[in-house]
Amino acid sequence: MIRMGIIGTTGYTGMELYRLVSCHPEIEISFATSEQYSGQYLSEVFPRVDPHRDTILRSLDDIGEEQADVVCFCTPDGIAMDRVRGFLDRGVRVVDVSSDFRFDDPDVYEEWYNRPHATPELLDSAVYGIPELNREKIRTAFLVGNPGCYPTGVILGLAPLLEARAVDAGQIIIDAKSGVSGAGRGLKLRNLYVEVNDSITPYNIGHTHRHVGELEQELAKFSSAQPYVIFSPHLTPMSRGILATTYVHLVNGITNESLVEIYDKRYDREPFIRFSRSRYPETRFVTWTNYCDLRIDRVDGSDIAIITSAIDNLVKGAAGQALQNVNVMYGWDETTGLL
Repeated sequence: MIRMGIIGTTGYTGMELYRLVSCHPEIEISFATSEQYSGQYLSEVFPRVDPHRDTILRSLDDIGEEQADVVCFCTPDGIAMDRVRGFLDRGVRVVDVSSDFRFDDPDVYEEWYNRPHATPELLDSAVYGIPELNREKIRTAFLVGNPGCYPTGVILGLAPLLEARAVDAGQIIIDAKSGVSGAGRGLKLRNLYVEVNDSITPYNIGHTHRHVGELEQELAKFSSAQPYVIFSPHLTPMSRGILATTYVHLVNGITNESLVEIYDKRYDREPFIRFSRSRYPETRFVTWTNYCDLRIDRVDGSDIAIITSAIDNLVKGAAGQALQNVNVMYGWDETTGLL
């Protein structure tokens, strides 16, 4: 057994992680924090919590030297970077589910998040946490930056093609739809029921969304050329789920059969990747799961291919992937607690 601390437990991601970890056979929850609900039982905030797995929420400042083997930050952007060093200095491993440790270059982080990084010296040691692509680095990492929800499905869909030099990295167009939980649990006017119901709304389209920097950084690691991403996210009137449709130009005269072989070879042994030749990915089939459903289609008579991917933004896009990373870090079967 190892001991885990969950920091920021009463957000959507924190609560999802608590739900998953509380049933994990190898993990004991050492502490769970909430600044807003400190001193209350978690079941008072989320009555669905099993009374046998309930806990009293505490402030992060009250944790002190409390023992843990690993902590997961499920906090808003900008908090983990100020608090991570205290855990690392005690030998505690960290998975950060916010954006603070996803970037390699502090200047790039500042460009996209409009603030300087508080601990830029830690970025070199942080590993980008998509297990299917960075498994060996994650095994020995002490600091893992959990990917963003949109980038997770998109990168898993594009990486095999970029590795195979099968697409033009300079022309990547992504259209993505997300459930409202992706915007967090904080009160925001545009997330109110009346504002989102019966409507689909684009936002930060083109080359402006913060995830563009993350996408281009990670996709460059699989490409011989610097990727250029046009990214158009949309808010949809559903609680959870992401569907991403990515358009690319194929190169080198690649055949339809070769496209399928690329994905079969890359993801054949991956327990959470479901590549389909017969159906399109749908959000309803991945919600509450850690699966990423993928498909690729070539447009008849052209060099254009369309990759579709579906994930649950709170599981594979956040808490489930964080737990998958912990499983990798401690040498357990990656599906433990997730199937």
